[in-house]
Amino acid sequence: MTEHVEWSEPEAVAAPAGAPVTPADAADAARLVAFGLQPKLQPARDQEYADLLRRYREDPSFARLADAVATGLGLIVLEVSPRAGMAVTAAEDSVFAVRMGDYARRTSADGGDRFLHGLAHLAVAAMAFPRPEDLADDGYIGRVTVNGVDAFVRQACHRLEERAAEQGENTDPATEAPGLEAAWRIWARRSATGATKDARRLAGSTTGIVAKAVAFLTDSGFLQRTGDDGGGTYRTTARYQLQVRDLAGGAAMAELLELGVVPVTDGTPTLLPPEDADDLELVADAGLPFHSA
Repeated sequence: MTEHVEWSEPEAVAAPAGAPVTPADAADAARLVAFGLQPKLQPARDQEYADLLRRYREDPSFARLADAVATGLGLIVLEVSPRAGMAVTAAEDSVFAVRMGDYARRTSADGGDRFLHGLAHLAVAAMAFPRPEDLADDGYIGRVTVNGVDAFVRQACHRLEERAAEQGENTDPATEAPGLEAAWRIWARRSATGATKDARRLAGSTTGIVAKAVAFLTDSGFLQRTGDDGGGTYRTTARYQLQVRDLAGGAAMAELLELGVVPVTDGTPTLLPPEDADDLELVADAGLPFHSA
């Protein structure tokens, strides 16, 4: 294990203003972007990464060079800091972009299941950052559990069913219909764990789908596993918070949260409003860590 790096160590010397860019500078900038593409790598545990981050923050010309390298690779720099490292996300046309179709193929999901995998990711984001202030607070850490996310979606399904019945809507339309009004029917009919004698979690069950989602987020450096309770417990990382901020704007997330999700901090699900619900501001939108195409 590499030695822990303190940010108070001697600072890297910034290049003189107006100095020509050298091949070594370009290599360093590309190296920093490469570090940013390793989401699990912590700057505090890698001396070279820490030095390059410091140089980025203190040398404007180097920062511009690194930003240009990222842009050329189709990457968007979300933040460069000791807490998040060089946090980047892929633009839609980037070779590094992860698309929902690719993600679904990894899970061997059919057309209907792909929609459920997307809903699982929306639910994780909603439970992880249920309030606007949670997304805005750099120190906030969200917590979710596999069973909690599944239960949360099932409560949302129940709320949507009630709403459809109250409005006299057809409660059994074609499953190809877009939006949550179709998703809840598919999710609610799917077994939570599977049909094995010992109730083991099957990949096609709803908890299996949620488990795939959080495993993907963990591999991507967005979540960290903290235990086995509740089917698996996870905490958010700075990168996930930045990712959700950047991708805020999805109509499906807004529709999900408008059902009445309230702040949660221990990974448990709830749709019951608090006594001061009139004063509760919900997250306007959030998004997925991959592109829909």
